[in-house]
Amino acid sequence: MKQIYPASITSKSFAAGGSVLDHKFGQSEPYTLGVEEEYMLLDSETFDLVQHIDTVLEAISGHELEAHINPELMQSVLEVATPVCRTPADVERALTQLRRYVTEIASAKGLRVGSAGTHPFSLFERQRITARDRYRNLVDQMQYVARRELIFGLHVHVAVADPDTAIQMVFAAFPRSGPPPRFTSYAEYAEVVGQLEKTGCIADYTHIWWDIRPHPRLGTVEVRICDAVSELSDAIAITAYVQALVKHFSERSEAGEEIPTYHRILTNENKWLAGRYGLEAPIMDLATGKRNRIPVAQLIRRTLKEIEPHARELGTERELEGIRDILAKGNGADRQLRIFNANRDIVEVVQEIAKATEIAPVPA
Repeated sequence: MKQIYPASITSKSFAAGGSVLDHKFGQSEPYTLGVEEEYMLLDSETFDLVQHIDTVLEAISGHELEAHINPELMQSVLEVATPVCRTPADVERALTQLRRYVTEIASAKGLRVGSAGTHPFSLFERQRITARDRYRNLVDQMQYVARRELIFGLHVHVAVADPDTAIQMVFAAFPRSGPPPRFTSYAEYAEVVGQLEKTGCIADYTHIWWDIRPHPRLGTVEVRICDAVSELSDAIAITAYVQALVKHFSERSEAGEEIPTYHRILTNENKWLAGRYGLEAPIMDLATGKRNRIPVAQLIRRTLKEIEPHARELGTERELEGIRDILAKGNGADRQLRIFNANRDIVEVVQEIAKATEIAPVPA
């Protein structure tokens, strides 16, 4: 009988115990940070996506920042990752350096770079898959679901003290994606991941793409839900927000409090509303259970009041204030809509994304 599933779905399993038991939680200073951004590679004239990741990787070979610049699923995507940082200000310095270097390399190759949740007019059907086994196997298994995933993200890692605290923090078309399920302990999480690994369903836990997930190898909680943002100041504000939020819930967990959890149907509904309608999305107030829905911006302001004391302790009040700036001026989606509505020119939208993303090299 012909095998109907790809060989990659029954790949070699990990050693007994699974990939998440050998973790690094508690091995670094609590609440240290790491941030990843995914950028578009753009044609400098048409501003369409171009399949030039190998061109960029070849150009950066041997540079001191090479280890912080990586390919992604599609050849039109470039990922940068900061080193471990203590504060959002450190993240800002690292991302400024990375954005400046990537801008310089892209310009030398006749390219532009942009950071936003997705490209306004490029078609996923025209994107080529990066020549790496991980990505080939992913497309082999997921097919259309993977090929259509033309999105760009901002991922924030925050170090936490122990694995069970990480699990307390972790309360779509892709399997193993969307809001995470509820786990009672790290041991339960490890058992589930171990079953997926030993049966060959996944190679390791990084093939679980929840909106927020533990990252045992780094000893962090990774918040993955955010779209990539064009303006660096927005990325730093979001980083400060996530760091203070993780500290808030970590301390509640350490004090023996139970972190509130809500049914995935409800959290998925709120997620969809926020994605569809933006900062004024009328979402359910799950914390109070009130009948009337509230704008997501109102919920963010309420959360800011809860986490501001933690930002003061971390010394990140200035960076966290950037969230209020986003609420006042609008986010990247609001800016893109304003630009498009001015002239109805979709290319102009991508031009402005690139302009907001790139950082010019320092004059010699």
